[in-house]
Amino acid sequence: MDKKNNLGISVELSMYPLSEEYKPLIVNFVERIQQKEGVTVLMNNMSTRIFGAYDVVLPMLTEELRISFETPNAIVVVMKLVNRNLEE
Repeated sequence: MDKKNNLGISVELSMYPLSEEYKPLIVNFVERIQQKEGVTVLMNNMSTRIFGAYDVVLPMLTEELRISFETPNAIVVVMKLVNRNLEE
């Protein structure tokens, strides 16, 4: 595997649905990403951390955020990216 395909990434993501019923939207998103292969998902009360290969994590996030954004509610997402897999 070349270095490009082996680039690890860490993402810290906080989701803020602008709705009184915000918890189900967050839980649904996290449950979907936990089902994905090739990623590790760790949660705390303020954010979700996702670790894996760049070429796996970013396309997965694009797909899953799009699903979440299709809700009629506005959703704010704050995301930090690190060009290393800090899970290790």
